[in-house]
Amino acid sequence: MIQWHWISSAICLVGMLLFTITGITLNHPSDITVEPEVTTLSVTLPDEMIASLADLPIEGNAPLPASLGQWLSQQFPKRIGTRDAEWSEDEIYVSMQGPGSDAWLAIDRETGDVEFEQTNRGWISYFNDLHKGRNTGLAWKWFIDIFAVATLVFCLTGLVLLYLHARHRKMTWPLVAAGLIVPLMLAMLLIH
Repeated sequence: MIQWHWISSAICLVGMLLFTITGITLNHPSDITVEPEVTTLSVTLPDEMIASLADLPIEGNAPLPASLGQWLSQQFPKRIGTRDAEWSEDEIYVSMQGPGSDAWLAIDRETGDVEFEQTNRGWISYFNDLHKGRNTGLAWKWFIDIFAVATLVFCLTGLVLLYLHARHRKMTWPLVAAGLIVPLMLAMLLIH
């Protein structure tokens, strides 16, 4: 039991620190203000790319052509790649949300004019979004799930260890009960 307890605590130590600190920042959003940094850029596609877009009768959602994504990635401070885009007769729109930031670009299919805008809300917003799993992708969602399982193992093995050592520590069960009763009473009496 002790071995599982220390292994699970080692696995979830950094995650618990991250989630604890961001829990505090999420609980005090009005006390922590950051002015978002907005970057707006415009370029025009080369003539051959404009012609290639006219040849693509795509409407609806579809990935950007690789050559277009590569060219756009060289023009803007965000990797565009072959992301899915919203194609219409007149425009191609790409939304690029990420933790702590949002970006989009719009391409006029006729003129080749490209507008790009990126909003960066800072490191606190970045870590808060990691806490919530907002716009983080599949790998981070798996990390959160594995972290949750490791934390559950840590808590349950800790409970078993409390049980095994409780007879030598008289305040064990009153403290465990307080850990249950205090939040329960706060929720029942003070949250409306």
